[in-house]
Amino acid sequence: MSTADPAGQNTLIETIETLEARRYAAMLASDVAALDEMLDDDLVYTHSLGDRDGKASYLDKVARGVFVYHEIHHTSDRIIARDGCAVVAGTMRATASVGPELRRIDNSCMAVWMKTNGRWRLAAYQPTPFRR
Repeated sequence: MSTADPAGQNTLIETIETLEARRYAAMLASDVAALDEMLDDDLVYTHSLGDRDGKASYLDKVARGVFVYHEIHHTSDRIIARDGCAVVAGTMRATASVGPELRRIDNSCMAVWMKTNGRWRLAAYQPTPFRR
């Protein structure tokens, strides 16, 4: 039985896991500069209630404190990686202030990372709230 890593698949998955951890850390820290580096210019970021942001509007909301994360717990349950694209299926549980409202977020989620010009960037994020 071979334990070879075909085409560096394990390394690619580790890279995506690291990027996901960095993204969630930047969200928790409201680190606009770090997020700016990680987000694709054509980002489609869907929120738990269905509203969407592009990169500029998402970063603007982070900078203005429209949403502030107090804690975030995430998993990457499955990562499907191919040339230049990776899909992460996982969960995101968090406590956040959205405007004046404190929210408990409990989602299944899908994140899509794309490699453009040699750099991995988040191209799309789609959460689905778990039933309560």
